[in-house]
Amino acid sequence: MSQTYSITELAKEFGVTTRTIRHYEEQGLLNPKREGMNRIFNHRDRVRLKLALRGKRLGFSLNDIRELFELYDLAKDENKQLEEFLARLEKRRVLLEQQREDIEVMLNEISFFANQCRRLLASGNGKKTEKVA
Repeated sequence: MSQTYSITELAKEFGVTTRTIRHYEEQGLLNPKREGMNRIFNHRDRVRLKLALRGKRLGFSLNDIRELFELYDLAKDENKQLEEFLARLEKRRVLLEQQREDIEVMLNEISFFANQCRRLLASGNGKKTEKVA
């Protein structure tokens, strides 16, 4: 008999809540068996949870992850799945690099304005406002 896992065991192992695991099940990423009210996860579910969490860390949506799982389930050879995953990784890389460039521009603007404020304060050129009582 292959090893099985409870929802609590998986939650503890991967540092997520049981609610997260139930949500992934609702989204079709996991398919545990039921014994009464208990969910019984097998090795395949454990691996899929691990991959889903890894995909989330990479910025993929649950829909993207589900599509990759479906591609894997339907593919007769692994090359198609790997090519699709590679294409999605590259697309994600481009997006993240653009975001990094945007952040650099914003940080430079913040530094510029902060330095400008410091110079004005140091030179005494900042206008003082009178408080109205």
